[in-house]
Amino acid sequence: GFFQSYAVEVDVKDDSNATCLYAKWMMRFLIKYETNSSDYKNATLNLSSSVTHNGSVCGSDTQAAVLAVQFGEGHSWSINFTKTNETYQGDFITFTYNTSDTAVFPDAKRKGPVTIVVKDTMRPVQLNNVFVCHNTDFLEAENVTQIFWNVTVQAFVQNGTIGKKESRCRADTPTSAPTVPPTIANVTTPSTTTLSPAPTTAPKPVENPDTGNYSLKSGNKTCLLATVGLQLNVSQDKPLLINVNPKTTTADGACGNTTATLKLNDGNSTLIGFTFVVKNTSASVQRFYLKEVNVTLLNRLNGSVISNADNNNFSEWDAFLGSSYMCRKEQTLQINEDLQMHTFNLWIQPFLVKANKFSTAEECFADSDLNFLIPIAVGMALGFLIILVFISYIIGRRKSRTGYQSV
Repeated sequence: GFFQSYAVEVDVKDDSNATCLYAKWMMRFLIKYETNSSDYKNATLNLSSSVTHNGSVCGSDTQAAVLAVQFGEGHSWSINFTKTNETYQGDFITFTYNTSDTAVFPDAKRKGPVTIVVKDTMRPVQLNNVFVCHNTDFLEAENVTQIFWNVTVQAFVQNGTIGKKESRCRADTPTSAPTVPPTIANVTTPSTTTLSPAPTTAPKPVENPDTGNYSLKSGNKTCLLATVGLQLNVSQDKPLLINVNPKTTTADGACGNTTATLKLNDGNSTLIGFTFVVKNTSASVQRFYLKEVNVTLLNRLNGSVISNADNNNFSEWDAFLGSSYMCRKEQTLQINEDLQMHTFNLWIQPFLVKANKFSTAEECFADSDLNFLIPIAVGMALGFLIILVFISYIIGRRKSRTGYQSV
């Protein structure tokens, strides 16, 4: 389950007791950690009701401002702000989580603090302006996803007065086209008359997702290629079907000789990770396959977790190392009992990509079965046509003979 995440409000004062740094926000952390049995689990770390802000610094023209908080059993988070003559911006974020906290990490193999540092993506903000972002935003680094929402912050506050003008994040900025909510599979019933009740309409079918093209680079060379349409099926109080939009999805990850990871982010609400590994089937033969899929669905408005699912026991999308894997027909991956992933028009190569192109593909059984059935169906149709022609010929001959005997 997920614990309550509390809002944090920090008002840092200078020597004259005037506000120099102010922030109010909500955040939580999704952390993947290794257990004593050498497998991996996902933990959710939320802010507790009691938070301290030791180490926070006002900052100056030559010194960075620091917003630092401590919470729970040895967890801490901080962000550094730097400024120019006209603007300020977040520089980097430091997060430390303590795996000795048995309430969050009950069976962690490694005990003690773990620290990660990630560059902040906050845009420069005009001095005297307040940065505001109500929508969900997140940062990914190593095995941690940091989630933020309802953020209000101003660094280098002048004269102790919080600015009245806001600088909004991109997610809060309205666009010409409204955001399309996730597709919910529901049943609608048309209005009825007193003469004859109209039948209930069937559920509106959900269209297949658009196919996206994703790639990763190692240096200047492409090291992973993926083409796929993705649909998530969430089993909750109401069935929820979500099509991943490739137009708003970005790809990240890492390439290796024996392990590759593709992470997809569809714009602050859906995080999907695929992990591929290489196996030796013999001394001279190597194959790759999909080993793990993890999915995190977030509420865009408040950052709450709709679903957080992980399955690291897959043996799917198997193909020879150096080739690619293709499956045009729909496939279903059961992530857990509450979440399925459907793939369409899949073509994947996580290793040994050459010249930015897919290598020869090994097709899935469903595709090969279809290719096998097509010529059989055509052959059967031709055979049936030949039989009809032959029967027509025999009948025609018999009628001709009957005519001659009458004469």
